[in-house]
Amino acid sequence: MKALILVGGFGTRLRPLTLSVPKPLVDFANKPMILHQIEALKAVGVTEVVLAINYQPEVMLNFLKEFETKLGIKITCSQETEPLGTAGPLALARDKLVDDSGEPFFVLNSDVISEYPFKEMIEFHKSHGGEASLMVTKVDEPSKYGVVVMEESTGQVERFVEKPKLFVGNKINAGIYLLDPCVLERIQLRPTSIEKEVFPNIAAEKKLYAMVLPGFWMDVGQPRDYITGLRLYLDSLKKRSSPKLALGSHIVGNVIVDETAKIGEGCLIGPDVAIGPGCVIESGVRLSRCTVMRGVRVKKHACVSGSIIGWHSTVGQWARVENMTILGEDVHVCDEIYSNGGVVLPHKEIKSSILKPEIVM
Repeated sequence: MKALILVGGFGTRLRPLTLSVPKPLVDFANKPMILHQIEALKAVGVTEVVLAINYQPEVMLNFLKEFETKLGIKITCSQETEPLGTAGPLALARDKLVDDSGEPFFVLNSDVISEYPFKEMIEFHKSHGGEASLMVTKVDEPSKYGVVVMEESTGQVERFVEKPKLFVGNKINAGIYLLDPCVLERIQLRPTSIEKEVFPNIAAEKKLYAMVLPGFWMDVGQPRDYITGLRLYLDSLKKRSSPKLALGSHIVGNVIVDETAKIGEGCLIGPDVAIGPGCVIESGVRLSRCTVMRGVRVKKHACVSGSIIGWHSTVGQWARVENMTILGEDVHVCDEIYSNGGVVLPHKEIKSSILKPEIVM
């Protein structure tokens, strides 16, 4: 089987982290987002992953080459010269996706984190005999999304309603699809939306089916959702009694710590924290609801909550970093500084407190 991952855009919503690497390579729970997806695809027998990309393809491919051999899966690029929306890239990659097998192929949005129930999706797709399957997830506020209206017992999709004012359902497109090769004949090589143009046509012919995603789902393409997504991901590890979760008297709730990280005396870590490779957390530090990426040093008695600390940054002694502060790569927060929602671009030194959310260039 094959899969196409829609890598697309510039990752503007996750800046300043995406000023250093393309968004799919930003670490999530101690590994690049896209790796979570590729590993799950490999586990269900996908042998080739095509990345539909229009930004920094060489950075992406160079990075993924080592995983190609490690995971034993072929990774190739299909490069857009102009943005082609969510369906155009499928037409562009047609030759890479279609072979003689006639097998369906997966399509994924690169921002999506879930338990990736690909095996169940393959079984569902085979059972209904339609052309296309999409995953849907239940949400509390459907009016913010495009809602998928479906026949509950069979999963047959009836129609799509964009940001409904009145309640029509609570299931939205989760950005995970399984498509028969014949779907490609419906897509022209031009900027096209799979959600607004292709799927409604397939639904009109009663050949589109939706499966409700079991477990959690999050689009982690912006900081607030990234932090929420980390909590949901760690919850899911807990439910599965994963050995990846850290244990100890200094740990509260769900925490993952890379084995190469060092944690000093008298710290309190958690809940919902990821500490990356080579990090040094000095004594008396308090961390909660945050991600501390590779090579970060958090000095004595500092406190970090609800924030993302980018690669190789430093948080000074007695500093307090909170309220969705995002530090880009190699940012140094001096001792006793307070950051309330600062978004700091890479390679900066912060010598005075950031009292209200602002961008520091």
